[in-house]
Amino acid sequence: MRAVTLLPTSLLGGMLAVGTLMADETVTPLTATDDLSIAATSGHYVADYDMLVFEVKVAGQAGATLPEARGRMDGAPVLTYAFPTTLSPTVVGFGDVEGILTLVATSHPDFDDTPLWDEQGDGHYDNDGIVFHSHWVVLVEDDQAPGGLAVREIADDDSATLPPTNAGMPLYLDSPGLNVVLRGDTLRILVPSWRIQNARDFSFDAVTAYLEVNTSDDSRPMLGIYEVYDVASGDLSLPYRLEDQAP
Repeated sequence: MRAVTLLPTSLLGGMLAVGTLMADETVTPLTATDDLSIAATSGHYVADYDMLVFEVKVAGQAGATLPEARGRMDGAPVLTYAFPTTLSPTVVGFGDVEGILTLVATSHPDFDDTPLWDEQGDGHYDNDGIVFHSHWVVLVEDDQAPGGLAVREIADDDSATLPPTNAGMPLYLDSPGLNVVLRGDTLRILVPSWRIQNARDFSFDAVTAYLEVNTSDDSRPMLGIYEVYDVASGDLSLPYRLEDQAP
């Protein structure tokens, strides 16, 4: 399986510096808490279930810190536990584009971008944004975002290839409906092996970050990183590998 890395990891580490300063005073990230402080990360392949498990442990309680709704899409906060990988975007159904394929669990109370899934199990498919849920995104360099990275946007003239489970947003963002499991200090995302074309030879990292939606300022990305709370490796060198684990 061909791996794609957009930028040298040394450069990425510099761009995604913990405690990034903000360039726009209107953006106010959440205050850092122990719930966003990474203690450890790991990835396992469970052969009996043919499943990959991405795991991050925090100093506090995973998923306990949540963003507050702003009542509009423009400026909507997005809190994220992310696993940047060296996988090609093509393994999950994106076109062969440059970027960092990243598995994320996000919470954003102002909108629901998983129209196929009812994460709360209440029979409604449009009210689940606050619940931590899974996405695949393609991150690219963007110097207009204080964190130096943003979700890759789809230009008006771009004939983009997206997975059929995408949410219809003009972003390289998929809503695959993968299970996000929160237990105490641990967040896990469960990925059936076939959902990434059975790839196992790749590396990854873990990051906690604040993103924000922008629909009014052409000088900033639509969904950029504004604050990085923690990086498991310390420098985003993507040093972690899958390990085999019994169920």
